[in-house]
Amino acid sequence: MPRLLREINDRAALDLLLATGPMTRGQIGDLTGLSKVTASQTLARLEERGLVEVVGTQAGGRGPNAALYSVIPSSAYVAGLEVGPELISTAVADIHGNTIAEVTVDPGGHDDPVSVVHGAIVKACRSAKISLSKLRGVVIGTPGVVDPRSGDVRFSFDLPGWHEGIHEALAGDLRRQVTIENDVNLAALAERADGAAKGLDDFVLLWSSRGLGLAIMLGGKLHRGRSGSAGEIGYLPVPGVPLPEDIRTEPGRLPSLAGGLQSLVSAEAVAELAQTYGFAADSAGECVKVAMAAGAAGEPLLDEIANRLALGVAAVCVILDPGLVVLAGEIGHAGGPALTSRVEEAVARICPVRPQVVTTKVTDANPVLRGAVLAALDQAREELLAP
Repeated sequence: MPRLLREINDRAALDLLLATGPMTRGQIGDLTGLSKVTASQTLARLEERGLVEVVGTQAGGRGPNAALYSVIPSSAYVAGLEVGPELISTAVADIHGNTIAEVTVDPGGHDDPVSVVHGAIVKACRSAKISLSKLRGVVIGTPGVVDPRSGDVRFSFDLPGWHEGIHEALAGDLRRQVTIENDVNLAALAERADGAAKGLDDFVLLWSSRGLGLAIMLGGKLHRGRSGSAGEIGYLPVPGVPLPEDIRTEPGRLPSLAGGLQSLVSAEAVAELAQTYGFAADSAGECVKVAMAAGAAGEPLLDEIANRLALGVAAVCVILDPGLVVLAGEIGHAGGPALTSRVEEAVARICPVRPQVVTTKVTDANPVLRGAVLAALDQAREELLAP
């Protein structure tokens, strides 16, 4: 029991320091409920393990200045990755979550995930001037369905080389725990930490870019479903478009993306729609921005995009009633409040639930990568105090 109590006290102090920054022994004791003696013993153990250090002093009352303790940034590092068909982005962060290196590499046509990921992480670690052995957590974001039981990608249209057995192979190659996670789920983690859903336990994030995806946060936890397919909203049957067909996912065979909501609000679909309204640009997001800049002339296009998005939002809300819907991805980010207000009104017209619909507020240029780093930090912080 004494050992368990020590571990609980150590974790409480470490979590507090990571969450709030430098603190004195007295402040740690007050906020954790530890006595001065116990707080001192706790900090001594953490110092001995190379996890905390004195970084300054704070003037107090009549007595001497109190030492300020902080978690040593170099006590652990993590890597987050976003893997796509054309580029792999990798960020290395210290235990405080500060990014110290970020690199992007081109797979160059190589379809072996193990060698591609290994090379990307090694390059990022070199840029950060740390050894790969210092990494305490590695989280990889990919498009597609990730099986929550095996940790493998069940299928991904853009990454045919990612299949059963890759998760184990990556862990063996890197010699550490590796987590593969759906990219939209990671964007939702970033949204909950730093964005429009900060601190909220229940919300959904609708990601509309080249693909379409939905992240579901319930009770402060991601809901993945039994097979990891929760949130594959692109397959949602909607009026006026063909049903998705040929969706078998046997090994070596990828399902079709034709039909369903995907055919209405993917980046490709929105770009085609914009052309019919006389707005053309290099990307769907740019098409939306051009329409917004056109004033009244662009409103019919925004109305149509909102009506299409509302079909998916309404279907989600009558089942989950999340209260908050965050629009993210290329189209959601470009549309801003002009689009979210239209979606909110359109949803209210077709279903009894009226959620708040907002634009993503994650300022990081790559929310998926940021979410991967945050998830890796959770792993690293658990490992730091593991027996």
